[in-house]
Amino acid sequence: MQDLINAVVELMEEEALELTKKYLGDGKSGKEVFEAYQKGMAEIGARFEAKEYFVPELILSGELMQAGSELIKPYLSAADSAADEKKLGKALIATVEGDIHDIGKNIAGMMMDIAGLEVKDLGVDVPTKTIVEEAKNWQPNIVGLSGLLTLAYDPMREVVEGLKAAGLRDKVKVIVGGGQTDEHVCKYVGADIFATDAMVNVTYAQKWLGGK
Repeated sequence: MQDLINAVVELMEEEALELTKKYLGDGKSGKEVFEAYQKGMAEIGARFEAKEYFVPELILSGELMQAGSELIKPYLSAADSAADEKKLGKALIATVEGDIHDIGKNIAGMMMDIAGLEVKDLGVDVPTKTIVEEAKNWQPNIVGLSGLLTLAYDPMREVVEGLKAAGLRDKVKVIVGGGQTDEHVCKYVGADIFATDAMVNVTYAQKWLGGK
């Protein structure tokens, strides 16, 4: 299905969806077709990392992946669905209180999902208490905190302190992200790493959780 992979990589949505319908109609399994999408998305991620693709391309690829997934879902068997549930780990992500920017967070979540993590996105302007309570209940391996504005740094720090108070800090890795974040912000917040592009999240998540 290299033609489908190529169509995904080149963001040719109409052609990709037509090929998806063709392969499913010809008897290819939902799992096989979905894996073709995953290969295409992995190449898109590599192009983003190499600065050949940028944020608009990632947004388009996310829309294409969603449209393709809707066609594929009815063709996935119970066994395929069960196998898909065996995720590499769990990532809880949110844009912290006081900030409503979500493009970077959404892209990071999409790339982590493709990389094999189960992602729970709490949205934007999320109170510290909500993030900490969800971390208690859901027990993620990674907590990703996003914020574009400098006023996001104190809420990020409060989340880390909340995780400490709940006895969770040693059990989770904390990633902070946003256009203004750097190593000084990371240290101030008390996070493990900072990320200014989506692939950094994936690289470290796979390293921490034993992925390849």
